[in-house]
Amino acid sequence: MLTKVHTAAIHGIDAFPVTIETIVENGTQFNIVGMADTAVKESQLRIESAMKSSGYSFPHYRVTINLAPADIKKEGASFDLPLAIGLMTASEMVRCANIGDYMITGELSLDGSVLPVRGALPMAVKAREMGFKRLIVPEANVTEAAVVNRVEVYGVRTLGEAIEIMEGKGVHEPTRINTREIFAAEAEKFDFDFSEVKGQETVKRAFEVACAGGHNILMVGPPGAGKSMMAKRLPSILPPLGMAEALETTKIHSVAGKLQRGSKLMTRRPFRTPHHTVSPVALVGGGANPMPGEISLAHNGVLFLDEFPEFPRQVLEVLRQPIEDRVITVSRAKYTVDYPASFMLVASMNPCPCGYYGHPTKRCTCAPGQVTKYMNKISGPLLDRIDLQVEIEPVAFDAMADRAPGEDSASIRARVQAARAVQQERYRHLPGVYCNAQMNSRLLHEYAWPDEAGMQKLKERMTRLNMSARAFDRILRVARTIADLDYATRRNEDGTPAMTVAEAAERPVSVTHIAEAIGYRSLDRANYGQNF
Repeated sequence: MLTKVHTAAIHGIDAFPVTIETIVENGTQFNIVGMADTAVKESQLRIESAMKSSGYSFPHYRVTINLAPADIKKEGASFDLPLAIGLMTASEMVRCANIGDYMITGELSLDGSVLPVRGALPMAVKAREMGFKRLIVPEANVTEAAVVNRVEVYGVRTLGEAIEIMEGKGVHEPTRINTREIFAAEAEKFDFDFSEVKGQETVKRAFEVACAGGHNILMVGPPGAGKSMMAKRLPSILPPLGMAEALETTKIHSVAGKLQRGSKLMTRRPFRTPHHTVSPVALVGGGANPMPGEISLAHNGVLFLDEFPEFPRQVLEVLRQPIEDRVITVSRAKYTVDYPASFMLVASMNPCPCGYYGHPTKRCTCAPGQVTKYMNKISGPLLDRIDLQVEIEPVAFDAMADRAPGEDSASIRARVQAARAVQQERYRHLPGVYCNAQMNSRLLHEYAWPDEAGMQKLKERMTRLNMSARAFDRILRVARTIADLDYATRRNEDGTPAMTVAEAAERPVSVTHIAEAIGYRSLDRANYGQNF
């Protein structure tokens, strides 16, 4: 008897359908074909033990199983459960009349229990796209998969329970998740808040600008100035995830196996902090069995690189292409996969090897030329992709001793969201552009060109400070974001908005916006690191 069971495999962060065709005939052989890897071929032993533990006998016939499409490699143990169901149906041990309505995934333990798998959410999305009515997944993955609507998702603990559902025996209800309730309950819960930061008003303002425009930011300051402390609080002022962003982010973490048991939808932007010993493959993704790297795990969130110059040069250079393209393509001899990589790069570093160059009270002990050599660990093309470069000074004692809380993250986030609304209005007709950091040269000329006074100010400061040419575009991008923050948050005397979102999107960049943006290009001074 020939049976067909539907499942899915993972490629990149998406699932592709796999049909398991099983035929049982007279004989004694057991064959799995269709480019199955070792883990799939070993499933015979797991299935045999799981069936015996569940009260069934393994069929002693000639069994041929084909995993279609046969020209794509199938990897992992997630095929165990659909393989077992296909074998039991083909040998007429069980009768599953509506087997074509189901997509099934799960790894089997020797005792018949069903173990969790990676990528349950992408499989649920694919099941909905293909019109399947029901999805069977391990119980540990059921809340993750159930966020996808229009598909009945059943979580099973054992092989026997999966058979009961397909035969219509017992009482088994699909799991239902209300995604709106998840967002309402979790979206604004943060472990850290900017109200806990003492002083550093200039740096907090730079963070606000960076979040409002989606800009990358580099902090340069001595040890203990609060660089890491503030970076950890940055997600609390980013705009909340939308539903499409949340689904895409959760898919990436599901494929990477980073979701905890019982996880639902990710409602907060990811914050990834790899150590400076990270390898290029761990950062960009790939490997023998391709997996997303830290860059993709930070998609729609923040990638924080502490001690920036301590990362190997080859690791830092792999950031250049994904920062620009917001996607990373991993190409190997046997596969090519695309991983999304739209993230904010936040980096911090000391100004010199000893850490005290430019410190107001402590003397730098570095030899002449060491500061420049230390800064040169970061290549010009990479530095060119970082819009804001902010110098941080130590917190004064009076600020540390002040018990009054600073401005909280909710207030800052409200301004950031207002500025993002202006940008969404401005770029609504441009697919793929949703914030100022994504403007190209043409858009800069159209939307970020300052008035005559602003251009004169920019010319004077760039000439006097001997800034590099690459600073020009970056200053215009940041100035556009500062202008959006300014216009979006202006209020009348009665507290009502001074202008509509559409009006704010049309307002020009002025000289005050240019002046503030220039202040965020500390490392573009030609004499930086040469004053001893």
